[in-house]
Amino acid sequence: MFKQSAQHIGTYYAGTYGQIPLRPHLQEALDCDVLIVGAGFSGLHTGLRLALAGKKVVILEASRLAWAASGRNGGQALPGWSCDMPPLEKALGLERAKRLWDSMVWAADEMRALPERHGFDIDYRTGALYTAVLPRRVRQLQESLEEAEQKYGYQQLSFIPKEQLSEWIASPRYLAALHDAGAAHLNPLKLAQGLAATLEAHGGRIFEQSKAINWQESADGYRVRTEHGEVRGKVLVLACNAYVDGLDRELAKRLLPVGSYQVATAPLDPELARSLFPKGTCAIDNQFVPDYFRVTPDNRLLFGGGCTYLGGIPDDVPAATRPYLERVFPQLRGVQIDYGWGGHIDCTMHRTPDVGRDGQKYWLQGFSGHGILPTLAAARAVSDAILGDAELLDLYQGLDNPRFPGGDLLAAPIEAVGKAWYRLRDLF
Repeated sequence: MFKQSAQHIGTYYAGTYGQIPLRPHLQEALDCDVLIVGAGFSGLHTGLRLALAGKKVVILEASRLAWAASGRNGGQALPGWSCDMPPLEKALGLERAKRLWDSMVWAADEMRALPERHGFDIDYRTGALYTAVLPRRVRQLQESLEEAEQKYGYQQLSFIPKEQLSEWIASPRYLAALHDAGAAHLNPLKLAQGLAATLEAHGGRIFEQSKAINWQESADGYRVRTEHGEVRGKVLVLACNAYVDGLDRELAKRLLPVGSYQVATAPLDPELARSLFPKGTCAIDNQFVPDYFRVTPDNRLLFGGGCTYLGGIPDDVPAATRPYLERVFPQLRGVQIDYGWGGHIDCTMHRTPDVGRDGQKYWLQGFSGHGILPTLAAARAVSDAILGDAELLDLYQGLDNPRFPGGDLLAAPIEAVGKAWYRLRDLF
């Protein structure tokens, strides 16, 4: 379904990174302890944790490292999952859901510490605002704060009423916000490249432009074939997310690839840039289809929010996004937009993460557009299970992620019709 590429698309991250390291194609037969397919956050976090534990790790990537969502996303490291906590609590019960939440708090702390520990920079900045446009969603903010404190012991949220919002964000659109001191924003491509370099420094091997054509299970493990080579591993980890496609049909049926897109402006006057977020946070609203945005270290506004359940991306992303950007920040009307790009996120039916195993085949997917911290939390669960401790992975396997109805042809249209109702509710 998806076309891989030998190059990164024209994102702000790729455009400002400098020389992106090029890793070799697989052109030989290799043996390893753990074979990972997919060099995005899920595969890189899992591979690094296993390499640090002494495992021989090989990662295969069909395109370039972090070519898909891991190198294109909004850069917001927000504690939690796309589904929020109620579906997890319903499936697992409060005590088991709380154990998953605790692992997410660990991921937020680890994201802060990991680059410092291994000596790479990710433009890490603390703090996020969850903003409300509608009165009923102001109440949702208040309820979320109470639930976080009372049920999950999370003390990092504070409520910001309308009269104080100007101290945090220079927008007339919002009625209230929550500040999450445990959240952050960062450069995702720098994070992916830092993880990769650290993994390689500890003996892991990464092969780009080496698409996994198929995998087979054998008595001694798994074999994955590429166009010019193959890898044999005792353990197989599929970390392909929206791009699992034909490699594993059963996993693919539990995902709907949803188109998502965003822009980055030209560098703003530094004083204007600082005025947008006086306290240096990022923001995401609590509409069903949210706007999310932040100021980058080089004073650009990075703004996203559009999505298409039929999977397409607008031909002119800047033109499609500009009305939403100017609705939030009228003072930026007519601002130059230097970058516009899109890609696909891996949505599950209930927006719950799909993380599990069958024998010694493991998978991580279904982060539904909310992946920076959830991929790290899930990688901990998978790597711990491979190393002999399946406690966290068992919690994920208690979640139900059914196939989308309608099969390959009708799943996306059916979902698009259903989501149209929720989009209408964003207006009232």
